[in-house]
Amino acid sequence: MAGRTQANGNARKRSACQRRAAARRTWHQASRAAEPFGTYAEAVQTGNLLFLTGMLPTVGREPKFIGRIGADLDLEAGRAAARMAALNGLAVARQHLGTLDKVKRIVRLGVAVATSGDVRDQPKVADGASELLQDIFGKGKNPSRLVYGVASLPLGTPVELELIFEVSV
Repeated sequence: MAGRTQANGNARKRSACQRRAAARRTWHQASRAAEPFGTYAEAVQTGNLLFLTGMLPTVGREPKFIGRIGADLDLEAGRAAARMAALNGLAVARQHLGTLDKVKRIVRLGVAVATSGDVRDQPKVADGASELLQDIFGKGKNPSRLVYGVASLPLGTPVELELIFEVSV
């Protein structure tokens, strides 16, 4: 029985390592960071904190997802949009830092989710971003998180992320 537990534990560990490797390949392949959509900086570093704001699920300068969860898009589309916005955030962080190896931890993840009035699954949508970040950086670097529902977001996207990283200086 102990041998079986050991084998299962190793299988779980390999699975987590494999997920992390796959996630790292994904962000290495992520497109370049898009230019801001307005007059602001997408990344501001002060000391050992890097603040990212307004991360949207876009490809280049075009939204990949448009609509509100529960009205135009389902939960899975929302999760995919959150994942894409997180990838875009990682591209901005990588562009600013030169490498994501400088990220010590994710301090905070803010997720705004555009929903119809009766949707209560905003945290499940936000998990699309949280799970990607956990797969890349590991569970020990999970951030505090604030998730809230809103009526609309820039460019009509279903999610917008705010990220704060602790980085090595």
